[in-house]
Amino acid sequence: MEKRYLREVPLKNVDIKDRFWAPRLDTLRKVTIPHLFKMLEKAGNINNFRLARDKAKEGYSGPYWMDSDLYKAIEAAAYVLAKYPDPDLEKQMDELISLIASAQMPDGYLNTYFEVVEPDKRWTNLMAAHELYCAGHLFEAAVAYYQATGKRNLLDVAIRFADHIDSIFGEAPGKRLGYPGHPEIELALVKLWKTTGEKRYLDLARFFILKRGSKFFAQEHNIPLDQYDGTNLQDNLPMKEQKEIVGHAVRAAYLMAGATDIGRETNDEELLQMVQRVWQNATEKRMFITGGIGSSSANEGFTTDYDLPNLTAYQETCASCAMVFWAQRLALLYGDAQYVDVLERALYNGALAGISLSGDRFFYVNPLESKGGYKREEWFGCACCPPNIARLIASIGNYIYAQSDEGIWVNLYVQSKANIELKSGNVQLEVIGDYPWDGHLLIFIHPSQPMEFPLNLRISGWCKEFEVRINGKLEEKPLVENGYIVLKRTWREGDKVELNLPMPVEKMVAHPNVKEDIGKIALQRGPLVYCFEAQDQTAPLGLIYLFIDGDFKARFESNLLGGIVVLDGEGMASDGVSWEKTLYQPAPSRVKKVNVRAIPYYAWCNREPREMKVWMPLYPPALWGM
Repeated sequence: MEKRYLREVPLKNVDIKDRFWAPRLDTLRKVTIPHLFKMLEKAGNINNFRLARDKAKEGYSGPYWMDSDLYKAIEAAAYVLAKYPDPDLEKQMDELISLIASAQMPDGYLNTYFEVVEPDKRWTNLMAAHELYCAGHLFEAAVAYYQATGKRNLLDVAIRFADHIDSIFGEAPGKRLGYPGHPEIELALVKLWKTTGEKRYLDLARFFILKRGSKFFAQEHNIPLDQYDGTNLQDNLPMKEQKEIVGHAVRAAYLMAGATDIGRETNDEELLQMVQRVWQNATEKRMFITGGIGSSSANEGFTTDYDLPNLTAYQETCASCAMVFWAQRLALLYGDAQYVDVLERALYNGALAGISLSGDRFFYVNPLESKGGYKREEWFGCACCPPNIARLIASIGNYIYAQSDEGIWVNLYVQSKANIELKSGNVQLEVIGDYPWDGHLLIFIHPSQPMEFPLNLRISGWCKEFEVRINGKLEEKPLVENGYIVLKRTWREGDKVELNLPMPVEKMVAHPNVKEDIGKIALQRGPLVYCFEAQDQTAPLGLIYLFIDGDFKARFESNLLGGIVVLDGEGMASDGVSWEKTLYQPAPSRVKKVNVRAIPYYAWCNREPREMKVWMPLYPPALWGM
């Protein structure tokens, strides 16, 4: 596949003005960010750094990975500061960074668990102890804070720690083998390299990627190789031999994101071919319709192809975020819309479901069906998901546009303005529209001077037909490459592109090998997957079934769940039956038409917890004991 080597448009250069993401960013600033730091204090994450600073040997709170949650929250705050300068928030972050720096050891090492609890066991349990994982999140936070504020306070901490890690791991004399049980540091080191220009960090990331699969963890824990199964740790095969996405879902997607970075930056075609194989397996056989991954709670990850349950779907919020990160890297490398299609699906559905509309309640697990006992929580004992979804939303401006030196790509149709520097000059781009509720979009081009460049507009994967006009004139047969409409011309001030992406309600079916979804349909409109919540129905949800040819009408409800497009239609409801002490009985003979309503999946469980379904049957559920 041809590489395009695109790059993000800097977050600072993108202003979001729509009624979907702009209110969420406002809620993030006013509610989510304060909530994160309140809970991090309450849970002991922040106090662990005080203990490390004070050389305490008791009092540590939480599991090994507590440091990482604070780092992710600081990263989210940095993205907020990049767009919305806030002296009070910046002061709070500087105080926290000062605390973090004070906990760093003289040799650069920084991990509060090992400093307080097991100071003599540093780097002895890479398989499980998350030292390198925590370091990676520190590096990402440091880069984000430096880019947002220009301050090196956290970046200098990160550099000292990275130098310490580089002094231990590698192939040079005096260094040792090792790699993280939980991947993440690989992609973070690439970010640190790009920020500092220190190539040792890129080389270290490559070392961690390419050595994975040498079954180091068996050696580390004295496990005989014939008894060792490294699948859940992606340590079952050498990296370049991987053919499937396996093991823990979050780890797998972070690892593949890092591998994509290394493949791009070192031009390792063999590594990138592996990434492509694994991507195809993930998206064609192991991904939920919501863009989430990870079917099993037993390993928080993958089992076999087409094992995509609904009621027991794990689909961790972090895994959906990780899919966005991985898809973004592939989209920038290849300039192919198929990757943005997955990014958009995961973003608007699997990931966004992980945070409440109020901004202070979260899902860790995101099932596609609920019997009514599932609810959002203010925090978790393992609180990786809240700061992860926060940093994703805070950085949403990074995902809307992409660019090369010569051209512009519009990937997500968020109403926004972007300031983009091309080799031939500056271009201000303005997108006007009501996406994801409506597919009619206007794009205004404001070049600093008449300039020739290609404007690439993504044709969303859900869109079967489109129409594009330039300054009111219909483009009869526009050039389409890699899923983008390519409009190459000399652009002048005031030029306007009108793009229409119709959004019919689609009845989706699953591959027949997805056994749980046989005889069922799900509704999708535009990028949004819909679900049915019990409180919106006129009959018990468990007794309702739909028509394959049923008609659904889309209507905007401004006073429901923050303003959403609902899908109203008709279904059938059968009589309920009792199966107590009964093995067989006649099928229900009475059925009735009922009005049904679907809401976007991301919005479910923002009212009282009730039953929910994404996949609805096409037959009377009572026949199957529902």
